[in-house]
Amino acid sequence: MTDIAEYLKPGSHLLKEDDETPRDWHRLIELAAILKKQKKSGTEVHYLRGRNIVLVFAKTSTRTRCAFEVAAADQGASTTYLDPQGSQMGHKESISDTAHVLGRFFDAIEFRGDDQSQVDILAADSGVPVWNGLTAQWHPTQMLADSLTMAEHSGGKPFSEITYSYVGDARYNMGRSLLINGALLGCDVRIVAPRELWPDQEVIERGNEIAVATGASITVTDDIRLVAGSDFVHTDIWVSMGEPKEVWAERIELLRPYRVDEALMELAGPNAKFMHCLPAFHDLNTTVGRQVFEEFGLNGIEVTDQVFSGPRSVVFDQAENRLHTIKAVMVRSLGSL
Repeated sequence: MTDIAEYLKPGSHLLKEDDETPRDWHRLIELAAILKKQKKSGTEVHYLRGRNIVLVFAKTSTRTRCAFEVAAADQGASTTYLDPQGSQMGHKESISDTAHVLGRFFDAIEFRGDDQSQVDILAADSGVPVWNGLTAQWHPTQMLADSLTMAEHSGGKPFSEITYSYVGDARYNMGRSLLINGALLGCDVRIVAPRELWPDQEVIERGNEIAVATGASITVTDDIRLVAGSDFVHTDIWVSMGEPKEVWAERIELLRPYRVDEALMELAGPNAKFMHCLPAFHDLNTTVGRQVFEEFGLNGIEVTDQVFSGPRSVVFDQAENRLHTIKAVMVRSLGSL
């Protein structure tokens, strides 16, 4: 049995990527690989036996909720799910007051919502570990899943030899997080987007600051040709949760040259893999997909179905790895031997 004692960090939060040291970030990914191997081999240890965890979802979810619930159950913990209407937080009760209450009932809190300040308040006032399941600014649990997936599909390359690109709207959590994630891991990371949709300058500067220590290469560009030579190509939906449908016309005009199709994947290279955090609008089997096709003629929006459903796609390995990496986050904070 693998001794995981060296990976434990009792009471630790996971709020955003650049709170983590490169060493701790690597070790979370290593711990996830260990826990995944235990689950697959039927030798899983209940490091979270008797723990109670509350999952606060101010935004709906499929993968994040399922990953937290299954990971907790696998580890012997119980969960309570609060949906967007399931608590008084932010309505009749302040986030701070809610934090104090939840910290009396639970051993840890997961939060998925709008603004980073909300998860920061929970961490400051609850007295228990808090984990960010997504905010508009950061998506650290997704980054851990993406990183484990890239490690598994890189042909044995260390992170320092992996090149990956993100194409699309880079202003929000995925573009920002992939930039910092690559900096922490020492990757060659290219954020490829129209200038209007670049991450904030402070995020770029923070990535470059981390890169000095890790040897990472950070490129932010509007030149789609710089996707060439990528081991992995990431994208995300073009209109984020909460944005009005009226932005579609403007966003499509800006991002059509950054759509992931076979030509873009060929530009990336013959062995490049495609990644997407999901959900994806890759065909006409969603309401949004049909509406955009009817209005703009795009069958598949940010990615074509030929790429999404083709042999280069590792999106469902990526989705599964949400489970194993979220389990690592929980075990790091709460695990006992």
